[in-house]
Amino acid sequence: MDPRTRWARVGWALPWLLFQAFPLADLAATPRPAAVRVVALLGLATFTAVYLSVFARMADRCREVPWRALLVVAGLGGGLAVWLGPSWAGLMIYVSAAAAAGLPARWVWPAVLGAAGVSAAVLAGHDELGDLVVLPVICLLTAFALRGTRHLVSVNAELVEARDELARSAVAEERLRFARDLHDLLGHSLSLIALKSELAGRLAERDPARARTEMADVEAAARRALAEVREAVSGYRQIGLALALAEARAALSAAGTALRAPSPLPELPGPVDAVLGWVVREATTNTLRHSGARTVTVDLSRTGEDVVLTVTDDGRGPGDGAAGSGLSGLAERVAGLGGRLEHGPGPGGGFRLSARVPVADRVGAR
Repeated sequence: MDPRTRWARVGWALPWLLFQAFPLADLAATPRPAAVRVVALLGLATFTAVYLSVFARMADRCREVPWRALLVVAGLGGGLAVWLGPSWAGLMIYVSAAAAAGLPARWVWPAVLGAAGVSAAVLAGHDELGDLVVLPVICLLTAFALRGTRHLVSVNAELVEARDELARSAVAEERLRFARDLHDLLGHSLSLIALKSELAGRLAERDPARARTEMADVEAAARRALAEVREAVSGYRQIGLALALAEARAALSAAGTALRAPSPLPELPGPVDAVLGWVVREATTNTLRHSGARTVTVDLSRTGEDVVLTVTDDGRGPGDGAAGSGLSGLAERVAGLGGRLEHGPGPGGGFRLSARVPVADRVGAR
């Protein structure tokens, strides 16, 4: 991961650095030798940098944080607190957070209790009894919060890895399916072409007429195989309604939008199935980009000789401008099948996209 990205992910930890206002105020207000101030300031700067590096590691999905970093945080935090007094005891909160973020589970709570004990001892040693309970409790609560955050980061990393693995598996499965379909399509045709070509070669001299017949069969088989391959490839290029709905459900779910769609889907002619798939994709794109909807509803019905697909959402509704290029291109696709596309405000608000396509003369065109 790019280091800039890793540090960006830890930006949410920066507000906690406001607690360092107390040691900085003490450093400015309490009379001390210049050498002591310089050493304390350098120690605080080093402590802060190493502390942030621990969180950068956790945000980068690293399972382990170098022991040296944790020892530096604990050593500097405890040393500065003991050396400079109660205003610096708040550094033990950071020590607790670093322990929760970077230590193995079995060592977290001993380290956190130790940090809470150091803060309590520093406060008690300077008669700061008012904060004697509050600061150790904050150390414990901070550790609880960071353990939860670390668990969420770990679970999110596992989910990302699982999603990537599923995507790779889907690609591999599609390749196998494509190879299997091509084998089924071409295996018989190519075997027939090979056998008839061999037979025509043997008959070429003693029975030219029979050889020409066999070669005509070879030509017909080759043309038939070519047509089947073109049809298969065209089918792979098309986005059917079922696939478009599955893709829409995944995309909308990631955006926090629910999809209500009919199931099971009726069998539709290939061109109609493809164009309705494009309708769903265009509606999904508009919802994700412009609508802000919480629910998208897909209805599919048969009206006479037409099939009607309607997609509605409960979002902001259509704008005042003209239809975009996506809707214009979609209208051309629908019109190419003799249908029509309609879009506008939904009956209860939101946006409505409807496609009506005739299917009576395409029942066998799959």
